[in-house]
Amino acid sequence: AVDADRKPRHHLGLGVRSGKDVKVLGQLEARIADASRVAFDSLVALAIAQRCRFVVLAGDVFDGDLRNYQTGLFFMDGVRRLGEAGMGVYLVLGNHDAENRFAARLELAQNLHVFAAAHPQTQVVPGLTVSIHGQSFARRDVTTNLALGYPSPTAGHFNIGVLHTACQGSEGQHAPYAPCSLEQLINHGYDYWALGHVHARTVLHAHPHVIYPGNLQGRSCRETGGKGATVVHVAAGRVEAAEHHDLDQVRWASPVLDLSGIERRDDLLEAARRSLEAVCHQAQQRAVALRLTCVGATPLHAPLLLQRASFEQDIEALLATLPSEVWLEKLVLATCEPAAPEQLDPSVAGRLLAEIDRLATNAHLSDLLAACLADIKVKVPDAA
Repeated sequence: AVDADRKPRHHLGLGVRSGKDVKVLGQLEARIADASRVAFDSLVALAIAQRCRFVVLAGDVFDGDLRNYQTGLFFMDGVRRLGEAGMGVYLVLGNHDAENRFAARLELAQNLHVFAAAHPQTQVVPGLTVSIHGQSFARRDVTTNLALGYPSPTAGHFNIGVLHTACQGSEGQHAPYAPCSLEQLINHGYDYWALGHVHARTVLHAHPHVIYPGNLQGRSCRETGGKGATVVHVAAGRVEAAEHHDLDQVRWASPVLDLSGIERRDDLLEAARRSLEAVCHQAQQRAVALRLTCVGATPLHAPLLLQRASFEQDIEALLATLPSEVWLEKLVLATCEPAAPEQLDPSVAGRLLAEIDRLATNAHLSDLLAACLADIKVKVPDAA
């Protein structure tokens, strides 16, 4: 028997964004193109496996004006499977959803409730003492504080607020839509706030819980690391746990490779191998979309710039030997030439000065000199 209500929630973006046009071959191309769909399928499977009581979606299910009608049908099929497992789905429309024409058809699913845009609504989950409060975006650029209008908590219920918002201090590079403050949400009286809009998972507060679960699938090199959903365990009207589950199918990674002091191309590639093997390990056998940035002062700086295409081919050949499928989205060369040594005076005096300068940077000798001077100071009379 399940002794807790469990609610996964997420930000689903059906598509992957790249910083440049690339040709991706074979299976990896298919996996990237279909990554968000497979991630959503994984969400449905997770909710069923966890025997969740319902699913909450905090907006931006679709990506703007839905061009591929099959994407909408795919989403509806997932909602249907959740319904067959006894789960209702509760959705607020976000800034991207407000632009698409498929949203009007979502209410055709009997187990899906889409919150109205005109005013906040409260839905009581059948068979549970749970009230879910939410309001959808009427248009893309909602700049008013929607949370101010959310109703008071339902007495004796576990209250959930579903809000697509740029909560102050968490918006990052996201547009400041439906802004609110964390203090406002905490003091509203709800037990849990399910937030959407920000793509990075962020726990803003616990008891009451205020959580951005992030999106299911990273869409660019700015969205690195694991992506997925949050499963919330509730017992006796209190959150016992809010567990993150990775569901992404393609893991974005942006490692920085420091080439400082490396002089040979073979050593460079070996350093790259070690770095990229660590990336693959962290991705846990997922496909990886990679933006590799090379930095540092190295004698290889000029050759890398002059032979960039050859170096990129070396990296791609190296990627083919790794245990995971890795797609090189972009190679960034941000190295520099090593500092040129000062011209040495060949005279005896010049060599002597150079040696003095070298010794002056020796920390061990500096400590030894300081100890000797301290010993001399003790022995010198005060009047000296």
